[in-house]
Order: sequence, then structure tokens, then C-alpha cells
Amino acid sequence: MVGVSGDAAGRVERGLLYVMSALYVGAGVMHFVAPRSFERIVPPGFPNPRGLVYLSGVAEVALGLGVLVRRTRRASAWGLVALLAAVFPANVYMAVDDVAAALVPDEHRRAAQIAAWVRLPLQGVLMLWAWWYTRTRSGSGADSERSTAE
Repeated sequence: MVGVSGDAAGRVERGLLYVMSALYVGAGVMHFVAPRSFERIVPPGFPNPRGLVYLSGVAEVALGLGVLVRRTRRASAWGLVALLAAVFPANVYMAVDDVAAALVPDEHRRAAQIAAWVRLPLQGVLMLWAWWYTRTRSGSGADSERSTAE
């Protein structure tokens, strides 16, 4: 990060890691709390929508937790990038076929339509955020742990 000391940048990077993890774990849990809502955004022609919802929920929880562990962080972050690419067709379907608007009360229909379209480029931002944790670093950032024994 430009203009930020190494320690401050590391704290920001770790903080963002915790936020990212919480978002994926929370979203993954919601796949089990409200599976019907997620089933509705599975594009027609995809097999076993409920199974796909549960599979993606398990993946989100596992990968969201995996990025918190230094040993699995890089692989989990790559897994999140892949998961985001895999679910992109559902996001396109949600926007193009107006599925998002059908999931909310009529007074929120327009906001849901806009949110579905905004989500498409946001998917790229989420992929970049996960990719950020695929990079190998030494001595600073989220992958380093300062040793008090030194």
C-alpha cells in the first residue's frame, strides 16, 4: 500500500482478510438457512439446484475459514476465485432474467434489479480481493506472524 508503513499495511491486510472470511462464511451459512432463495437463481438447465446450493454453501464456508489459516490461505483464496467464477452464471441469470426482482416485495423491485446488475462487475472486485491473498509474501502482511522469540 502506497504511503502506509509495513506494520499498518499488514494490519489493514489482516483486517480485510477477517472481513472477507466473515462474508463468505456468512453467505455460505445462508445457503443452508434459505436454500430456496438460492435455488431460484440457479440457471435453468443446471442439474440438481438444491445440491448445487448446498455444494456452493459448503465451499463458501470451507474456503472462508480456510483463508484464515496461514497454511491453507493461498489455496483457499484460489478456491474463492474459482468459486466466484463458477457462480457467475447464476449472477448473470439473476440480472438478465429479472430473478432478483422476483425475490423481494414489489416496493423493492427496482432496487433489486439495480443490485443484480451492480453485482456483475462487483464479482470481479471480489475475485481481485481473493486473488490478493494468493500472492506469496514474506516478512509482512497477512501471511507473516511476528515472532516474539527473535
